[in-house]
Amino acid sequence: MVEKIRVGKQEIGPGEPCFVIAEAGVNHNGDIEMAHRLIDAAGEAGADAVKFQTFSADRLVTVDAPKAEYQIETTGGGESQYEMLKRLELSPDVHRELMDHCDERGILFLSTPFDEQSADLLNDLHIAAFKIPSGEITNLPFLKYVARFGKPMIISTGMATLSEVSNAVGTVHQAGNGFTAVLHCVSNYPTASEDVNLRSMEMLRVFKSPVGFSDHTLGIEIPLAAVALGADIIEKHFTLDRSLPGPDHRASLEPDELAALVAGIRKVEAALGERMKRPGPREKEVAAVVRKSLVAACDIKEGTRITAEMIAIKRPGTGLSPALYDRVIGQAAKVPIPQGTLITKGMVGLK
Repeated sequence: MVEKIRVGKQEIGPGEPCFVIAEAGVNHNGDIEMAHRLIDAAGEAGADAVKFQTFSADRLVTVDAPKAEYQIETTGGGESQYEMLKRLELSPDVHRELMDHCDERGILFLSTPFDEQSADLLNDLHIAAFKIPSGEITNLPFLKYVARFGKPMIISTGMATLSEVSNAVGTVHQAGNGFTAVLHCVSNYPTASEDVNLRSMEMLRVFKSPVGFSDHTLGIEIPLAAVALGADIIEKHFTLDRSLPGPDHRASLEPDELAALVAGIRKVEAALGERMKRPGPREKEVAAVVRKSLVAACDIKEGTRITAEMIAIKRPGTGLSPALYDRVIGQAAKVPIPQGTLITKGMVGLK
């Protein structure tokens, strides 16, 4: 039995609408006005939450820490990872400003903390849930620290083995926090389709928690497929303009694409329906037109034993089903049946 979690006003888990997180991340480029525009874009797209990142470069990386290869490709190698991140920090006052804007827009503010003090800030701001990034999944002391706030924790699992995911979830639960969700993730920017391995979401269900997908592929097809496979949460990077400078813009959706993703998710959800195979209510009138019935191929006199030559199978489907063909053959006609008449049970004495 999967334990659902509640984030803000929304329940997350099987049978609930997919929770869509629009990942603004650091795509504000340190520009607060751009951060506000990202909130507006996420709200207009219909996302449930917009997520930023909360960190201090001084606490996150060493001064000479190298950039990842994809960061060098997107931002160049002329500065260190520390220098890049220092430009992308958001102050506590900016956090409050962005949260207020989200409240006005009716979209949930989320952020990913990368250290204990950042988690403290978010907790003091009464954030609805903590998003744990893939890079912290083996940082068990940090997970334990965040877990003790008692708020839902959405854990990304990029780069992780199942054993590492198990250790992370177990650490959170042992700290007394049972409100977890686990996101399949591939930490490569952008992720090639052949590297995604969406079926591993099924393996993550062993933790009896909501399961989702934090996506770094290009386009919207892969997250839509994840929803079709039962993802309870979708997280997707977005930007105002993919050509902007910065580490994550290249692997992000633009606003119209984000809106298409959210609309597509809602269509996929509506299409999933239930496990039972049965005709839909709007199929009945179609069935009456395109299915066939048993029809008298000639005039059949009352009392005549019906033979195969006397029966045709034609539209419409409002008469006796062809599935009863073998039962009709050999029966005696109870009434005269003119040629072209749709045969009914009463005409041939069937119960």
